[in-house]
Amino acid sequence: MKILMPAEVTAIRDLTPRIRLFTIKPRKRPAFPPFRGGAHTILQLRPGLRRPYSITSDPTRPESWEVAVLREPEGRGGSRWLHEEAVVGSPIAASFPQQNFVLAEGATRHILIAGGIGITPFLSMLAEAPGAELHYCARAPEDAAFLPELRALLGPRLVTWFASEGRRLDLPALLAAPAPGTHAYACGPARLLEAFSAATAHWPAGQAHLEHFSGLPPGAAGEGAAFEAEIASTGAVIAVPAGVTLLAALRAAGQRVDSACEGGVCGACAVPLEGGEAEHRDMCLKPGERAGQIITCVSRGKGRVRLGL
Repeated sequence: MKILMPAEVTAIRDLTPRIRLFTIKPRKRPAFPPFRGGAHTILQLRPGLRRPYSITSDPTRPESWEVAVLREPEGRGGSRWLHEEAVVGSPIAASFPQQNFVLAEGATRHILIAGGIGITPFLSMLAEAPGAELHYCARAPEDAAFLPELRALLGPRLVTWFASEGRRLDLPALLAAPAPGTHAYACGPARLLEAFSAATAHWPAGQAHLEHFSGLPPGAAGEGAAFEAEIASTGAVIAVPAGVTLLAALRAAGQRVDSACEGGVCGACAVPLEGGEAEHRDMCLKPGERAGQIITCVSRGKGRVRLGL
């Protein structure tokens, strides 16, 4: 289980009609742990409800964190709770920073591409990359969170692409010619990330980076054939039926496995994979990590897998 720090909501501000900014402070320590730009924290909003959110505040000011949350009526419940129930003084808990999306060391040029709420991880990155250029896509200026702050901070290095103005980012043109030292980063809806992946398919390995906000929907997370999971510490074999996630089967058998997004995005439910073949369906593990880990909320085994539990 991830260590959680007691915290509370100390300020709430509307950024757009659907995006709200929450300031949180620790309750039992003077400051949160340090983090690099692009990090996220897993917030426990109430018992049984944990969700990951990018930390949008300046990494040099750890006395409080800020998270910006888009209200999603059809989501998994985290944004609804924050928008409908959270008030100043609401107690919550926050995990230590999770650092899956960071600026590349030694890069000479950073191209940041954000779609909608996908702007959030870049807010804290900009403090570490004063020369970065940001391409910000949204339906309209009024839907673009942090737009005044970004215009003041970046000036001509901010390029906006608003559908209401008839402007559409041409990713193949922007990313046509990769250069040594240039790194590109994208965060936003699935269609943007798919287009980014296609536009950077010819880039050298390790120079294109993306962050997923949404994973598999709840109904799809358990899809797949039945398999078995062997627990290395006891030798017990747990059946995972078709239509049931590995995470749910492990918990039903008494195994304690942490989780947050339950869509394959945050990595909170990863467990060691010691044997067998996995069907990886997550969006958070790097290729080199998949031989030794499995994301239990969405990924499955083929036949039997052995887990380091």
